[in-house]
Amino acid sequence: MGAVRARKETGLLFIDFRWEGKRCREQTNLRDTIANRKKLEKMLQQIESEITLGRFDYTSFFPESKTSGNPILNKSPIKPVITASTESQLPDAVKGPLFRSFIEEWLVESQITWRRSHQINIRGMIDKYYLPSFGAVGVGNITRADLLKFRSTLAKVSGRNGNVTLSANRINKIMDPLRRIFEEAADRYDFTTPFVRIKPLKVPRSDVQPFTLTEVRLIIDSVRPDFKNYYTVRFFSGMRTGEIDGLKWKYVDFERRVIKVRETIVAGEEDYTKTDSSQRDIAMCGPVFDALQNQYLATGAMSEYVFCNLQGLPVDHNNITKRVWYPLLAHIGLEKRRPYQTRHTAATLWLAAGEAPEWIARQMGHANTEMLFKVYSRYVPNLTRLDGSAFERLLLQGQVSMPAGTADVTDQESQP
Repeated sequence: MGAVRARKETGLLFIDFRWEGKRCREQTNLRDTIANRKKLEKMLQQIESEITLGRFDYTSFFPESKTSGNPILNKSPIKPVITASTESQLPDAVKGPLFRSFIEEWLVESQITWRRSHQINIRGMIDKYYLPSFGAVGVGNITRADLLKFRSTLAKVSGRNGNVTLSANRINKIMDPLRRIFEEAADRYDFTTPFVRIKPLKVPRSDVQPFTLTEVRLIIDSVRPDFKNYYTVRFFSGMRTGEIDGLKWKYVDFERRVIKVRETIVAGEEDYTKTDSSQRDIAMCGPVFDALQNQYLATGAMSEYVFCNLQGLPVDHNNITKRVWYPLLAHIGLEKRRPYQTRHTAATLWLAAGEAPEWIARQMGHANTEMLFKVYSRYVPNLTRLDGSAFERLLLQGQVSMPAGTADVTDQESQP
């Protein structure tokens, strides 16, 4: 059995317990008072319970400790927001269970409604960010100041893809589940959520970089022959990466010349499409129809997937991007752009060709045309009349007919 003890020389409390056959003593900055002893005794009870269940994570309770003997466990991407030194500032009453206990309960209840990829993403954020900062604290004892401090520590974490720090968009995505967690906890345990007046960070507007038709032709003419059909379909169908990688032959209707988007590949597994509106039928233009017919000769008999590897399994888009896409752009002298720009390219080409925006939105899998005009219309000013040229032409043609009673307003006002 563990115990909460006080050091004679300092009068400060420490936790004394055994784990994996070793005696562990963790010092705090809490004075030896009844209230502080109760806090640490609750913490000790939780520790012993976790040890009994075989799921004790030393780092979650003591992020800065070296007692675990495993240096990997002690490497956290962020420093703990609430430690033994700051815990003395918390109210004496523990509001609700420990954060680590509540979040596991919340996760079990919530993940039944999530896609598998989202479950993996949330689990990763819990282990990497939430538990190291809040795991050993009562969920109702976490304050707004703690959350703001937590967000500031995120801004110092190294980012991905060469970024020095996490982007504002990534930080917002880490903070958003926390908001829902505290809203649920506050409702259950009758306390005010600390997530008040904490607005999302401002995210710079992302810019699309579609290819021109000339560049598209150059790419298709220059790519490896075994990927010519793949990129032809990507550029002229507007399909998302997961949609084309997960496309099966049963969804290719050559008779009606449509591609039925019904599934997608997410994290290497088949899943439902991104949204309900993503379930759609895409009309095949001539190049897409020809490319799919040619592809059927190559893979129609070996796999249920349109684009597959030699084992008949779906292609790995990360592998293709690194080994085919980026080297190709470098070889032909084009700026490095993500493969997702092929989808943006399809939208801008359709708009430039004068296709109806409603039809384009359906092809793209958008619920309405709002996203279409918000993101793509600036690439086709003559179509959307954003440059004033149509009005200029009308005036130059001299065909403006003013309604009766308005043409001579100036003359009428000048008369005495």
